[in-house]
Amino acid sequence: MSDVDVLYTSSSQLTQKSGIQQLVLSHGSELEEISNIPCFFWGSITDSLLTAKCLMTISRVVRANYGPVDLTLFDPIVSAGTDQLRFEGFSSCNGVYARLDLLEDAIDGEFIASGTTNVDFNEPMLHALNSIKKGEKMVMGVGSKEVSVSTAKSKVVERKVSLPTRWIKGLTSVQLFLAGMEERFRLNKIQIIPLFQSIPKTAVKSNFYLSKRANKFVFSPIQTKDSVFIGGIHRLRLLEGLLPYCDHLIVYQEKDAETVCFVMDFGKMRLSLALSPSAYRGFSGEGNVLENMIQTVPDEWVQAVNSLLKSNEMFDPTLLSIEHDVNFDTMDALTASLSSIGLLGYDLNESQHYYRRLPFKMSRILALNPRLKNARKLVSDESVEFKVNTPPYIEAKVKGTDVEHTVIINGDQFRCTCNWFTNHQGQRGLCKHILAVKMLTKDG
Repeated sequence: MSDVDVLYTSSSQLTQKSGIQQLVLSHGSELEEISNIPCFFWGSITDSLLTAKCLMTISRVVRANYGPVDLTLFDPIVSAGTDQLRFEGFSSCNGVYARLDLLEDAIDGEFIASGTTNVDFNEPMLHALNSIKKGEKMVMGVGSKEVSVSTAKSKVVERKVSLPTRWIKGLTSVQLFLAGMEERFRLNKIQIIPLFQSIPKTAVKSNFYLSKRANKFVFSPIQTKDSVFIGGIHRLRLLEGLLPYCDHLIVYQEKDAETVCFVMDFGKMRLSLALSPSAYRGFSGEGNVLENMIQTVPDEWVQAVNSLLKSNEMFDPTLLSIEHDVNFDTMDALTASLSSIGLLGYDLNESQHYYRRLPFKMSRILALNPRLKNARKLVSDESVEFKVNTPPYIEAKVKGTDVEHTVIINGDQFRCTCNWFTNHQGQRGLCKHILAVKMLTKDG
């Protein structure tokens, strides 16, 4: 009996089962076919100079390293589909995320298929981008195995490489931060340049805040009402090369007032730069990734949606539920799962998730989350004993390696007596003991 059959046991759930099976049977073979298509997009870039400047900025982000990790990566992820191209990547320390969205007016070409690849931007590519002049024609090709850039002077082809593990962990986290953000400030061209000129020239350990005074924006180490927290402010210097071209800058902040995103709007294209709470703290392993994955979703469901949707296509769970006769709660679980394994990105301008195809499987994500694996082992070993289980209040004893831990959940509040929770207070994700209790309450 399959995972789908196990989950659906009552007659009222048969419709859900048929809806999911319809997705599986109708689209289950498409993913392999699409992955073998050599070309996703081929055509001209309408503003070659600005596009080159933005791609050079993405390269600067990818090559940057603000943490203790002695590692340098060069691999932007490129998604083609729905008349858009997206380039995204992380700094080597995983604390800075950048994405360039080339919108329909920035592209004059043909989308043969949709898909995602990731390539090295090595010195030949960077030299070609850096030498592009205003008005010069640039032709770009994106395929499953390579990305090419051609000008009158040269043609450079970069081949597909393996997606770095640190980036996979970042992709499973950063969109959860972005989805929780709201717009705080909107700056015009006159306000942008003097603000960025005030950024410290060297790395700083203290936190800064962005505030608006009269009609002027300033960075200050002093927090004021309605100010935006910025950790590791020197990382914003990555955007310096784009300041003369930017007409509008929108600043977003997550509800916990720690993670921030700066979006440069150029009309035909947008470049987003998200910063983790500090230069020494990456996106990986943060937020609600683990909690979103505690409800087991069969691989067949994920594969069905993965083969149904195109890269860069806006993800509307309500519409999918209605079109395929899938219960809203089931689609919520699917959405959380897709988001937690990096298959959903988030577009702040549209305030909506979009879909991305990525070359990794659920099993690889689980291997990157030992706390989730350990929590499931606690459940299978029957190491959780409920003392009180009357939601919203739950109290349980969970067997640890040497001692027994107490977990208390009261609505959205939770705590555990283990060292992980004591040290991080929930800021670095839930401990395995709380995860185990949540798994059992979800199933129940």
